[in-house]
Amino acid sequence: MGDGWLIVGLGNPGPKYETTRHNVGQLALDVLGDRLGARFAPHKTNARLGEGRLVPGGPKLLLAKSNGYMNTSGGPVSALAKYFGIPAERIVVLHDDLDLPFDTLKVKLGGGHGGHNGLRDIAKALGTPDFLRVRIGIGRPRGQQDPADFVLRPFGSVERSTLGVLLEEAADAATALVEDGLLATQQRFHGKAAR
Repeated sequence: MGDGWLIVGLGNPGPKYETTRHNVGQLALDVLGDRLGARFAPHKTNARLGEGRLVPGGPKLLLAKSNGYMNTSGGPVSALAKYFGIPAERIVVLHDDLDLPFDTLKVKLGGGHGGHNGLRDIAKALGTPDFLRVRIGIGRPRGQQDPADFVLRPFGSVERSTLGVLLEEAADAATALVEDGLLATQQRFHGKAAR
């Protein structure tokens, strides 16, 4: 595909999960898909795929959501990368991050998975952790709540009041990685609350 990019939104399938914190990556991908006029359709790699370009003649962006659960994200991502000939350094993964406060973003290349099963599975399937990540802060649960339960709950009413802006910012960060590169994107977004 030459200069194409694969942008993946992580989450779990089905209406039960679509508005949960764990699916914030897919929610952000939906925002980007709307901007590009992309329509998601089934693909033989066990994913739903949309495509578009930021500008006419610009690089093709493949937008993907796995049809499987979070902890099996690697198979579809690896299969799409292989099918379209996209190297790991042109894969952008949008995902939830417990270690960032809600309403913040960070962008990075590579690194560990921080206990995130989707990232763990993608790194294993690709054979490298060196793909780009847009980390979307969802914060940690208060008190004794299990983080595994917390990520599978919908956003609270206060969070929902600013969630739309956070999703727009995450979509902006993904497109900035394509257009401006990692360093410029980090300088633009790091530490910036989405308000």
